Amino acid sequence: MFTVGALVELQRQFPGLIDAPVAPFAIDGVAYDTDTTPVVMGVVNLSRDSTYRESIALTFESAVRKARVQSAEGAQVIDVGAESSRGDASRVEPATQIKQLVPVIEALTAEGIATSVESYDAEVVRACLAAGAGMVNLTSRDPGDEILAQVAEAGATVVMCFLPGEHARDGSSYDLQDDPIPQLHDYFAARVARARELGVTSMAIDPGLGFFYGPQVSQPVKQRHQGQVLLNSFRLRDLGVPICQLMPHGFDFFEERYRAGEPFFTVLARLGGVGIYRVHEVPEVVRVLRTMNTLST
Repeated sequence: MFTVGALVELQRQFPGLIDAPVAPFAIDGVAYDTDTTPVVMGVVNLSRDSTYRESIALTFESAVRKARVQSAEGAQVIDVGAESSRGDASRVEPATQIKQLVPVIEALTAEGIATSVESYDAEVVRACLAAGAGMVNLTSRDPGDEILAQVAEAGATVVMCFLPGEHARDGSSYDLQDDPIPQLHDYFAARVARARELGVTSMAIDPGLGFFYGPQVSQPVKQRHQGQVLLNSFRLRDLGVPICQLMPHGFDFFEERYRAGEPFFTVLARLGGVGIYRVHEVPEVVRVLRTMNTLST
């Protein structure tokens, strides 16, 4: 799968898609050509339940500090969330999320740091857009239309995630397929069309590699599936919008050296035509992308 011959064969099977043009990705008025300038999205989690412990900020001061560091390390936008997407994580009421998120977003906006809010709740999204968030990391289908309309009204950007259920927390899973791309393509074709109908002008799609793997899926099987989706991401480019991917951690492979996981999977993602990278290891991923760009010129 990860040999030069396999990559050549993959390109041969789907000619032209790796070079299919995608629209610019706009954040706070700055438009990025993600083929030449990949976008790195840092992560700050306000929930104790988040899997990646290093991203957790338990206070306002900690959240702002972590975001400042990630921005200085090269992240173009910081994705902030107040509820973990893990199925067993504690639910956080919208009012509590707003109380936690809004001060952080306001503070970062005042410093010129672009922010994204990760949410599936329309009330939370509305408050965060009003506070200055320039992007919504939308982890729901419903109330998708309401949130997409809010994004359009605010002139913001949206990343739409693939979800087998209604939102990231409903515990739905789906059967892993030998070739998941056709299902992803059908799902996103409808979502992109609907977003455009509602007036959204800047968007990206996220195949949702952080969601929907139930306990019955072993880690090696999960990570092979993730690698396959990363390398095949270019097959979604004919939808005309950039592709965003969460970089897997590969804990089972890298163990105590797990910080090497995201940079490794970044190589696969870049080869697969991904333009936006949601990561916790910002400086390492920034350097990998910079090196790949340099070697490609």
